[in-house]
Amino acid sequence: MEFDCACALTQPVVLEADHDSGRFWCADTVIQMSRLLLQKLQRLRRLSPGSERSLSSLPSAQVRKTFLDFFRDKHRHLVVPSAPVRPRGDPSLLFVNAGMNQFKPIFLGTVDPRSPMASYRRVANSQRCVRAGGKHNDLDDVGRDMYHHTFFEMLGNWSFGDYFKEEACQMAWSLLTEHYGIPPERLYVSYFGGDAASGLLADEETRNIWLDLGVPPARVLPFGLKDNFWEMGDTGPCGPCTEIHYDHIGGRDAARLVNADSPEVVEIWNLVFIQYNREADHSLRLLPQFSVDTGMGLERLVSILQGKRSNYDTDLFTPLLDAIHQRSGVGPYGGRTGEADAGQVDRAYRVVADHIRTLSVCIADGIHPGMSGAELVLRRILRRAVRFSVEVLKAPQGALASLVPTVVHILGDTNPDLTREADRIVDVINENEAHFLSSLQHGSRLIQRTVSRMGAAGSPFPASVAWSLHRDLGFPLDLVDLMLEERGVQVDRLELDRLISENQKMLLEQQAGVRPRLLPDVLSLAELQRSGVPNTDDTPKYRYQLEDGRYVFPACRATVLALYDGEALVPEVSEGQRCGVILDRTCFYSEQGGQSHDQGYLTRDGLQDVLYSVEAVTRAGGYVVHQITAADKLRTGDQVHLHLDQAHRLSCMAKHTATHILNFALRKVLGQSVQQRGSHISADRLRFDFSVKGSLSSSQLQQVETCVNDIISADQVVHSLEVPLQKARTIQGLRTVDEVYPDPVRVVSLQVPVSELLDGGTERETSVELCCGTHLLQTSTIQDLVIVSEKQLVKGISRIVAVTGQDAVQARDMGRVLSQEVDSLSARLSDSAPSSLGSAHHFSKEASTLSDSVDNTPIPQWQRRELQARLRAMLRAINTLIRKLETQQAAKNAEVLFQKNGKKELLVDCVETDSLSVLMKTVNQLSAATPLSHVMLLSHQKDSGKILCACQVPKESSTLPASDWAVAVCRQLGGSAGGSALVAKGTGSFGDIKEALRWAEDFARQKTKR
Repeated sequence: MEFDCACALTQPVVLEADHDSGRFWCADTVIQMSRLLLQKLQRLRRLSPGSERSLSSLPSAQVRKTFLDFFRDKHRHLVVPSAPVRPRGDPSLLFVNAGMNQFKPIFLGTVDPRSPMASYRRVANSQRCVRAGGKHNDLDDVGRDMYHHTFFEMLGNWSFGDYFKEEACQMAWSLLTEHYGIPPERLYVSYFGGDAASGLLADEETRNIWLDLGVPPARVLPFGLKDNFWEMGDTGPCGPCTEIHYDHIGGRDAARLVNADSPEVVEIWNLVFIQYNREADHSLRLLPQFSVDTGMGLERLVSILQGKRSNYDTDLFTPLLDAIHQRSGVGPYGGRTGEADAGQVDRAYRVVADHIRTLSVCIADGIHPGMSGAELVLRRILRRAVRFSVEVLKAPQGALASLVPTVVHILGDTNPDLTREADRIVDVINENEAHFLSSLQHGSRLIQRTVSRMGAAGSPFPASVAWSLHRDLGFPLDLVDLMLEERGVQVDRLELDRLISENQKMLLEQQAGVRPRLLPDVLSLAELQRSGVPNTDDTPKYRYQLEDGRYVFPACRATVLALYDGEALVPEVSEGQRCGVILDRTCFYSEQGGQSHDQGYLTRDGLQDVLYSVEAVTRAGGYVVHQITAADKLRTGDQVHLHLDQAHRLSCMAKHTATHILNFALRKVLGQSVQQRGSHISADRLRFDFSVKGSLSSSQLQQVETCVNDIISADQVVHSLEVPLQKARTIQGLRTVDEVYPDPVRVVSLQVPVSELLDGGTERETSVELCCGTHLLQTSTIQDLVIVSEKQLVKGISRIVAVTGQDAVQARDMGRVLSQEVDSLSARLSDSAPSSLGSAHHFSKEASTLSDSVDNTPIPQWQRRELQARLRAMLRAINTLIRKLETQQAAKNAEVLFQKNGKKELLVDCVETDSLSVLMKTVNQLSAATPLSHVMLLSHQKDSGKILCACQVPKESSTLPASDWAVAVCRQLGGSAGGSALVAKGTGSFGDIKEALRWAEDFARQKTKR
């Protein structure tokens, strides 16, 4: 019997049978069944892929594209590029570690209202992220499991004052279940369940949204602050979050495994609802604008859609694992962990695959292995990868860098810099690998020697040795732990923690004295905007003129619109109180674009003799904040006069224009591949970082200087013009750096007007950059430029330091003076080579002192290199002569002592010499002539009054090691000594040398029983 159910049935029907067709119609029963079926169909339609095909076999590139297309095409989001992994102007981060990092200015209210970012409402992107070092650090976990990574991509969508909870949840559910085809019954959601201690209620609104979307109540789970309340930091924007979790197994109730660190039930997507601000007193205040910040790891999503339990089994990693196997001396990757992973081979596969991705992306984005900050973390990652590659995977040197093309193949389509910088990435990795392998051999020998000398089994490895490996040889501490673990020992953790703590304390003490900047928080900025306080007009900073060869800076008068005391906006501040002052207009330049802020002071109407010194000038959300310590009471509404330190400003202007010229000259001399990597302009010098394969030669430095000074002496006009950002980017030869530019943007060019460059009406090569800095109006004001330092910070990145004006003139003068002194020393050495040790040591001391002056005096760098090379050659020649004279003097001393004492089994005597080296050589010659003798010589050093000691014993002397003998004698003399069982030397601070000789002989006789 067949039932027909009409979904549109709304009226009761009578019971009847159609005997021809065999159909049986039933009235109320059919209606009830129809309605139930309709409800079920609607629910299934909501929870299943429906008509959209399943994307479960999608390659990773298509998974990423589907995400971005979904938000752009279906929900009107602006897709923005990934920011580089080096944070833009955020010293609180080592690396970009989340998709929201580049949008922090929006969340904090500090975004420049002229920048495109200020207009963002709905945004989506795929952000390159690194979590290694700092608060979010996954480095130590990489390789131990199947899902931790140091580099990953974060898919995210954002709403800035647009949609909120309901739309965010609907979009996320739709994308996962309808477009990616993930079965809804595999998904669980968590929400914030409230926190009584914080006075926060449960987020029932979000819970009800999920229930309305059809998620069963048993799979909508509450959690506390730790899991479901997101905070940017100790203070700042925060709010509840809801997370979507995926059950790899399915067909069961897995609610108990949510947020339980189970590899079977994993978080896919975190949706954060930013609605509060965490105050300094830990209280919460509602934000004036609510936002949404979501993040979903691409690697984990791909593993789910490709039906894999491990991220390393997806197409983001399998080509790399295959490439590693081809280069290794071990079997193929087997996906094992823990005890099943014999020899940690599969762990090494995962470490190398993860770390080569991180290294490639970071180096392409301008971060190189180095000695501090993010560079130090990257150095640790590289060394960890090298160690696993060489020692565990048995891969040859160079294998790690040879994986770069595979990384480019996998990630290059979405990261063009990887393709462009591939050769440089390979060079950086190879050079650092070679250096580390040398250190690794040294460190391994040191560890083995230390372990062999340790006492009873179970003794801890000395923390001082572990710390030395870290501090002196650059071993990551986790690498030390691994190497010790393989030898069955552990470091003295308490003592090592103490050494680490002492080092951190020292660093903090070095940083002490740096006063924090007074920047209004997000609520204060919102209050300013709500109160109608206009953005600061800082265009007066550009209003200066050149009159009769002098720069004239017009007077500037302003009104105090707001005062910020570090916690809130206040109507007035008292004497001695630090505060941020916001004016309606200012002629002060706020620190940005690499240029230091202006200096000067404010005076108040009616109180002209009281100076409010400006300590710092910063920008926040369109407002220029003048940081002062009030010299007297100051109120909102007060009229003030701004007094600019004109000499300081002019010096900054000269250095900034000179930096543009230097950038142009470097490309002219070295080629168009030179890319700016950073700069800083202050009143006394300029610093410029740029990409280049190796350090510049003396000839190249001279060429760059000549090119710069030709432009300076040509007195070229400096042009500037505000231009729409998109139009500015069409200028041929335009140089930009990785910054968020305002729109319209200021374009600065030399010699050729910006309008002419926009029209494309010139083929003349010139400097043209996007720049908000203050510049000279003509280049001749710079007077002169001298490069006083050039060195490679890391492989592929050089730093130039240069001075201008009178500082440059003085540097050239000092270069000439030092060059003359080197010429004089060279001539004297050639005319009369020293014939005595005294004169040779005098020449050596003079050359060393002159070398220190050349190293530390600001002079042209090309000249410094030449003088250093000449002085090194002189010192080599002098030191060779000193060794020759010492050997001759030692032979004479030995002859005298033989004539005096003959060949004795125990020879203790004194000689006249001020040189411990001569004394040791004399002992060596005596011992060579009488191999079975125990020899000790003492000498009284005339200048210092110290007693020098040197000794040597026969190889067969087991009862009297030379080091014991020298230590005992020198201790008697209030000094110290050291050496080996055969030879030793030391010094004593005081004592009678004759008594010391007698004591030394008695000690030796007692030990040798002679």
